[in-house]
Amino acid sequence: MKADEARFEALARQAAPRLLGYVTPRVDPISDAADVVAEVLLIAWRRLDAIPADNDDEAILWLLGVARRVLANHRRGRGRRHSLAEKLRSELAAASTAQTREHGRLREALSALAEIDRELISLHAWEGLSITEAACVLGIRPATARKRLERARRKLDPMLRTDPRSGNRERAAEAST
Repeated sequence: MKADEARFEALARQAAPRLLGYVTPRVDPISDAADVVAEVLLIAWRRLDAIPADNDDEAILWLLGVARRVLANHRRGRGRRHSLAEKLRSELAAASTAQTREHGRLREALSALAEIDRELISLHAWEGLSITEAACVLGIRPATARKRLERARRKLDPMLRTDPRSGNRERAAEAST
């Protein structure tokens, strides 16, 4: 095994600058070049027996062939990542448009509350903390937190019941949990 390690280290030292020179102009961003070269060297380590041992030039050519295939995989993977990211962006934009209206109503209603009451509702309804846990975070007694939460809900309820777009009455789940 020591002979294989020594052979690989010598090959890597000799080939790395050539590989980097080959890969760098072919990747974007340029910082991906190190990843591609690392992958080529990993393949070289795994397939050390397949690399021509008696001729350094042939070994370098073998590694450059591997680098070409790794680059092709890298480009395909990058294309897939970009396509998926674009699809996700468009889906998130569509979802956020609908949510933005509802969140705007909720933010407007919450802004009518005192800051401690907004935080109490946030901790309890959105963070899932119990009244006792939320009271601990806020540094108030649980009985005080219960009373404040009850008053805040009573104040929010009429603001969130009416849908300003249609005049329909609806109950917001966020305020009633």
